Amino acid sequence: MFRVYLALAMAALLSACADNTATHHHGTPPQDPPDYHGVPTDDTPPMMIEIPPPAQ
Repeated sequence: MFRVYLALAMAALLSACADNTATHHHGTPPQDPPDYHGVPTDDTPPMMIEIPPPAQ
């Protein structure tokens, strides 16, 4: 009897994860919002590469 309850619990958990997301990929590509004018939103500074000291 425990196996039946376990199987039902597993089926319920797995069915909760099921989602019909396959149809979402066939729509139009995402568009920029109307107030976006090509302004970059990433304000983190670029990574600086340190030059190692010359070998002696």
